[in-house]
Formats: sequence, structure tokens, C-alpha cells
Amino acid sequence: TISKFNCHDFIFITKLGASVTLPCIIDSNDTIAGYRIEWTKVNDKGTWTHVLLSISSHRKANGNFNNRVFLGGSKDKDGSLVIKNVSMGDNGRYRCEIEHGEEDVMHDIILKVESRLLNGKFLFFCPACADQGAVVASFDQLYEAWEDGLDWCNAGWLNDGTVQYPITKPREPCGGSRNGPGLRSYGQRNKKLSRFDVFCYASKLRGKFYGLSNHNNLTFNEAVQACLHEDAEIAKVGHMFAAWKLEGSNHCNAGWLADGSVRYPVSKPRKNCSPTEAAVRLVGFPDKKKKYGVYCFRPEQ
Repeated sequence: TISKFNCHDFIFITKLGASVTLPCIIDSNDTIAGYRIEWTKVNDKGTWTHVLLSISSHRKANGNFNNRVFLGGSKDKDGSLVIKNVSMGDNGRYRCEIEHGEEDVMHDIILKVESRLLNGKFLFFCPACADQGAVVASFDQLYEAWEDGLDWCNAGWLNDGTVQYPITKPREPCGGSRNGPGLRSYGQRNKKLSRFDVFCYASKLRGKFYGLSNHNNLTFNEAVQACLHEDAEIAKVGHMFAAWKLEGSNHCNAGWLADGSVRYPVSKPRKNCSPTEAAVRLVGFPDKKKKYGVYCFRPEQ
């Protein structure tokens, strides 16, 4: 199964013409009223374009984002950005900055617009595959994902020692606009000296992914122990994405994962719980003494 995301740069995939919510939530006892919230988008040349600026009740959208973007958070601590009628030009990296004294927050999120959604394929793009319950992808697995529409401009390792990336829409920053679609290759690289991310492949879950009921007030260390008490382990990001993508995992309670992030999977959007789309929602990487629920994974025996 193949989809994609970078473990440090959270990627949201949506289809052309849809609406998408890019999350940005503060971890504070205050509300966002009076905060300065700014969303920007990086361009191909590395410059930033202003998307939306909100200061108290004053909000301004810029350029072609005007009348298409707004703050759509359903909670007082939510500065999430909603983009309506998504176009291919909306592809790219977005940055959320919430400024208010000591409660400053900054998140980078990548939006990936597909003319058609990948057919259940599930590809990770992470610094370490094993940490996410996956293996390094093969050329054939990456090629199959490219045939299904995967377009990704960042090069990554494959298990044959080559460094490649899949392009379905040729353009200058991604190997040149004159080259046709296909897998771009840097060829064989020195595995000890070269530094790239890696494409990872996750198969069907071999075990049970679940949220631990009646445990919604745990620190990170308590969450780890709670799963161990269940003869399980605290779930990894890959477990959650695979359970959501392949098994329809649907929870509205935010819970700890093994990488220290807090997330929840929503396959059936509803009010106050990812109302605009099915997605794995990221709350963030809070202080590990903060209290949330937990998601566990019990491998098959």
C-alpha cells in the first residue's frame, strides 16, 4: 500500500476542486482571540506569498486566495486554514504562525493536490522507515505509485541504493519542464556520505490498531505504559495512517503516538471532528507532560 508524507513536514492530500483544512492549533489555556495568525505559502523560487493574515477580528486574504480561504477552526484554540475549490496552483508548502507572547506556534504543512486520488496506495516519505513500521521502497513500488499519479519533487533513497523521485507533471524546479513524466534518478549514491530522505513502503497492518478507551488524561510516559499494560506498544505514525487509509479507522479523540506527536484519524467527517474531509489530524508535538489519550498497536502473534 502506498501514500506519502514526510515525518517532519506534514502532508495533506486532496483532490482537485475540493476543500481542505490545514491544521494549526495552539496548546494554551487562552483562546486565539487577540492573537496574530499568519498563513504564508512558499513559491518554487523559495520566496513566500501571503495567504491570510488575522489580527483579532481583522482578517485579510491575498491574491488568488481572496474569497477562497478563511480560518475554519471549530475550537477557540484553532487557527486552521480552510482552502475552498482547491486548484493545482495551490500545491506547495504552507506555514502557519500564531504569535502571542510566550505562546508562539509555527508549523509547516505541505498540500498535495491530485487530479485523481491514489488507488489505496500508501507511501511514506520519512527519515527512517523502520521507525514508522515500514520498509525502504523498491523501484517497482515507486514506479507503481507513479503510475497511479504520484508526483513528488523531493528525491529519496530506494532499496537498490539509487536516489529517485516520481514526476507526473514536468516543471522547471523538478528536473526541467522539457523532460517527460517519469521517475527522475540521481543514480547510485554513496550510502555513507550522501544525505537524502527515503521512500518507505507500508503493507497491510499485521496487528490491531486502536485507541485506548477511558484513558484520555495521560502524559506521554503514562501513555507508553498504558499500552504496555495492554500487551501492546504505543502506535507509530505509520500504524495510524495505514489504519485510517486501509481500514477506515475513525476516532475524534486526540492521542499520543510513538514519535511524541498527538493526532487522531477521521474517516467519517462530522461537526467538530474534521468537518470538511477525511484525514489524519495533527494536534502537534506538545510538551510530553501534557495530557491526552493514546493509540496502541498490538502486533499479530
